[in-house]
Amino acid sequence: MSDLILTTHEASECTVITVAGELDLASRPALEDATCRAMAAGSSLRLDMSGVTFMDSSGLNFLLILRRRLVDGGSRLELTGVREVPMRVLTLTGADEVLLPSRTEAGG
Repeated sequence: MSDLILTTHEASECTVITVAGELDLASRPALEDATCRAMAAGSSLRLDMSGVTFMDSSGLNFLLILRRRLVDGGSRLELTGVREVPMRVLTLTGADEVLLPSRTEAGG
C-alpha cells in the first residue's frame, strides 16, 4: 500500500495542499478527499508536489479531472514543486501543457 502524506492550509489567495509520497491508485482516494474539502470552500487550489516521489497514470488522471472540475467551477489548479519522476509522466503524456501552462509558456 502506498503512503501519501497531505497537509492542508489556507493561503490568502488559495487553499494549499502539500503532497508527499506516492500518488497512485492506492493513495488517490486520500487526495480526492482532501481536494473535495478544499473545493467546497470555493477557492483555487495549489498542490505543492515537492514531496511526490512517484506518480502513475491514476494520479495523472486524477490531476486532469481535478483541474477540469476547478476550471468548470470558476477556480484554478496550480501545481508547484513537481519533481523529476512525476514531471516525466506529465511531459511524456503532454499533460504538462495543461497542468503547468506557465512552464510551457516560459519555454520549459
